[in-house]
Amino acid sequence: MKRDINIFEFPLNLGLKKKEHETEPGVRKLPDWLRKFDFHKEINPKNIFRLDAPDYSMEIDQESGVLNAAGIIEYAKKQADSILKNHTKDSFNIMLGGDCSILIGTALALKKLGNYGLFYLDGHTDFIPVSLSETAAVAGLDLAIITGKGHEKLTNIQGFKPYFLEENIYCVGNAETDDEEYVAFVKNLIQLIKNKED
Repeated sequence: MKRDINIFEFPLNLGLKKKEHETEPGVRKLPDWLRKFDFHKEINPKNIFRLDAPDYSMEIDQESGVLNAAGIIEYAKKQADSILKNHTKDSFNIMLGGDCSILIGTALALKKLGNYGLFYLDGHTDFIPVSLSETAAVAGLDLAIITGKGHEKLTNIQGFKPYFLEENIYCVGNAETDDEEYVAFVKNLIQLIKNKED
């Protein structure tokens, strides 16, 4: 059965610390950039849902020690609401960021739907406490946050801590580790998917 495809645009950049030469991190432009180069046209989604982000800020939250905690939390709530409102059992949903902090709102939505696993592909694990972060930016802490590690403001939004169980996450692509096992895993995963399609 062919499933409807939905695209969700979440152009959030509050999870990043801007570089000296930047006015703000440019990742918020990704959905528009992809649209410009016909990504949406090629995907041909049934629906496109967008949640515009608040203005960029460099505000350090005194309680949690991270950048823009309040803005990220509010966005995560609205993001989860948007996903849940437009979720159907048979749809295939594509989430476009934005920075990695959009994982929090997506994870919150999935937790409300049930118990899910996560295949996390990134050049960094994003699994550190804020005390070890050089930037205090949530985009580098998001995997830790969704598994309940960090300040309650971020890890326990609406009482749903943890959004993902740590044992249900497979983290791939860390640039600082030997990637042979990851290559083997991805090959096996692709083969598994092909076998299910046959």
